[in-house]
Amino acid sequence: MTIKEIQEEIIEEFAMFDDWDERFQYVIDLGKGLPLIEQRFKTEDNTIKGCQSKVWLHGQITQDRVIFTADSDAIITKGIIAILIRTFSNQKPSEILEADTKFIDEIGLKDQLSPTRANGLVSMIKQIKMYALAFNSQN
Repeated sequence: MTIKEIQEEIIEEFAMFDDWDERFQYVIDLGKGLPLIEQRFKTEDNTIKGCQSKVWLHGQITQDRVIFTADSDAIITKGIIAILIRTFSNQKPSEILEADTKFIDEIGLKDQLSPTRANGLVSMIKQIKMYALAFNSQN
């Protein structure tokens, strides 16, 4: 699946819910299904700066695709990083770099977050793009 197709799928899923209580429950459920980062990658180097809670993100390149794993100590944040990993993991670095993140605005997530959580979301996206940039320059 392309990044755009995944984003459209996420937009459709969020549209099924009537209010933000239901959407936040869905975000929490997505976080529960997050493929967890290995304990050895829960390091300071893999901590995303700018997040209110602890978020660890690890990326590695496998057969020209970036594979991300992550974890967080907060349930909402864990769900947010799960959405981003679902969108960007198993994609080529160049595709990650070219992708936009308008789908976040389309589902209304950013508007529902506190300013510090919204900043954390931006930091998560930035870190994903930094991994893609690093792996893209290796080619």
